[in-house]
Amino acid sequence: MSRFLVPAGFLLLIILFAVVLDRMGKGEYNPRDIPTEFIGKQAPEINVPDLYKPDVIVKTADMKGKVWLLNVWGTWCPECWREHEYLMYLSQQQIPIVGLNWRDSREEAHSMIARMGNPFIAIGFDPDSSVAMDWGVYGAPETFLIDEQGVIRVKHAGGVTPVVWEEKFQPYFEKGQQ
Repeated sequence: MSRFLVPAGFLLLIILFAVVLDRMGKGEYNPRDIPTEFIGKQAPEINVPDLYKPDVIVKTADMKGKVWLLNVWGTWCPECWREHEYLMYLSQQQIPIVGLNWRDSREEAHSMIARMGNPFIAIGFDPDSSVAMDWGVYGAPETFLIDEQGVIRVKHAGGVTPVVWEEKFQPYFEKGQQ
């Protein structure tokens, strides 16, 4: 009996692996989609210095009445570099994006923005993760959509691409809720 347990266990693992791959291929399962308790709740406060003007505080309250994106990024994050061009495109379309530079140095962040452009209307500087922890951030990039009442409607872990934009974020801006 025990000589069948190992092959049966191996077969079960292969079947499970095949099911997960099939669901991923159909778009039904994304391992990056980690549930968050923040959807439908008031956005946590942002209250950190501006990346360029340390005496100016970037605050959630400054965005009240607008639909906007919070994009958490760092210069150490390869996916952040890849999504940056699309964030530039969105900013040219008048999409308000607040950046949160996370676990970084000012100098490195300044250098990246100087090379790639600045898609953000404000950039909070969060080297010690005080804001990122409040927002439940576990990796970068992560992007949140906050509505005009200050409620988080969408969270996306990973880079923002045209497909992600169309599926998750664009409908909130098409409603004229800016």
